[in-house]
Amino acid sequence: MRGNQSLCTHFTFAAFCSLAELQSVLFVVFLAIYLFTMGGNLLIIGLIWGTPSLHTPMYSFLVNLSFLEMCYITSVVPQMLVHLLVEIKTISVGRCAAQMYVFSILGLTECCLLAAMAYDRFVAICHPLRYSLLMDPRVCLKLAVASWTTGGVVESAQTTWIFTLPFCGTGRIQHFFCDIMPVVKLACVDTSHNETALFAISVLFIMTPCLLILCSYVRILVTILRIPSATGRSKAFSTCSSHILVVSLFYGTALFTYLQPKAAHSPETDKATALMYTVVTPALNPVIYTLRNKEVKGAFQRITLRSTHRQMT
Repeated sequence: MRGNQSLCTHFTFAAFCSLAELQSVLFVVFLAIYLFTMGGNLLIIGLIWGTPSLHTPMYSFLVNLSFLEMCYITSVVPQMLVHLLVEIKTISVGRCAAQMYVFSILGLTECCLLAAMAYDRFVAICHPLRYSLLMDPRVCLKLAVASWTTGGVVESAQTTWIFTLPFCGTGRIQHFFCDIMPVVKLACVDTSHNETALFAISVLFIMTPCLLILCSYVRILVTILRIPSATGRSKAFSTCSSHILVVSLFYGTALFTYLQPKAAHSPETDKATALMYTVVTPALNPVIYTLRNKEVKGAFQRITLRSTHRQMT
């Protein structure tokens, strides 16, 4: 223990304290992004459920991803919006733990779900004749359940471990939510072993799905390059382009945040990258999957035309 300090019962967020004059503006901006993200993902889920031609493995994974993104951004942004309106930005240790449980479980689940989506594209392009056999509904369900189970088990254990540590001092977190490293830094004990273990877990459970995605796309690229016609190559690549963009956005920020050495962490870079993967990336995913996906765009246009026709008649 660091001296004879009393244990914390509350934490205080200090991320936006230096931006007092801009907090009302930030509230409007983040609220707009949050509503856009929720609406966009609900639209995708509704389009897929309401369009029989989209009841395929790829789109069942997309429904999972959209639902996950809605929960993911909801675990952080509503609390951040409240704190932008109040002067004292506190959270109890119990609520902080609950936020970390939800946020970290959803983050690792998304890693695994993106790997499952990459496998689906690998089978569709590299083994098209066996696609219906290799990716039947039972296989899709097993992959989705495995993704959620892995995220739940691993991150529940990790977060429980973190909150067995004693926290003392001012309880001031240089962040806008209960992310792992800012909270661990508040512990009253030597956390070097904990940080090493957390880094190892991050490497194992973030890099393993990432490597599976890379292996899938190497095989996909080789297969696409063997397609004789340019039209065939373009069509095959277009089925993967949305997923590639989402993977790049998600893993780019995740790898930068959780796999950099402790000495490289700073409150400013942590907050900037956290805003990317908690606010910006979930908002971009619906845009990517609607603007770059012809089938989703087609379903949206058909529903819009039907609605317009009903209003006219």
